[in-house]
Amino acid sequence: MPKQKKVFVYMFLGFSLLLISMPFVVSANEFLTSIVERNVLYGWIQENVVTVEAKMMGAILIRSGYSYAFSPHSSSIVVNGIRMGITWNCLGWQSFLLLFITLLVGFRGRYTTASVLEALIIGVLGTFWLNIMRMLLTVLLAVHAPVIFRIVFHDYLAAGTTVIWLMFFWWFAYAYVLEVRSIGLTPSSPSDGGSA
Repeated sequence: MPKQKKVFVYMFLGFSLLLISMPFVVSANEFLTSIVERNVLYGWIQENVVTVEAKMMGAILIRSGYSYAFSPHSSSIVVNGIRMGITWNCLGWQSFLLLFITLLVGFRGRYTTASVLEALIIGVLGTFWLNIMRMLLTVLLAVHAPVIFRIVFHDYLAAGTTVIWLMFFWWFAYAYVLEVRSIGLTPSSPSDGGSA
């Protein structure tokens, strides 16, 4: 369908623009981080959301045989003796922003409310777990690979994982989740043939 193809075209164009502007995006991201960290809301996110996601990562890493510690006061995690900072900026708010933008285009159409809600839940939960996995991969690169690999993935390639996820999500949503709402027309009954 043309509208469905349009969603994928927009995502591909967005990804292309993101790659071209990546050096500027990284600089702007650091600038935005410094502004938000002066905001009152930052403290709440840091104390609550970051703590929950750090503990979730810890549960996965410990079960995988890594030593793990989280210090909410210094906003850092220690994995196999390597200390790494973790802030609200690591949570993947950019991924949720991209998801929201694609939702504005992707849900246009006559879809049932139930199927739209189902797709929305899948999109939000999938994006949340994508960010957990992205942070885990960054941690594993820090533990097992030279520093340059972690930096390149964290600053440049992580955005690519979001675009790949969104393309898979919309393919899955259109193929298996979203149901077109039937037009509410009642079939006309055949006219009686005049009884005597």
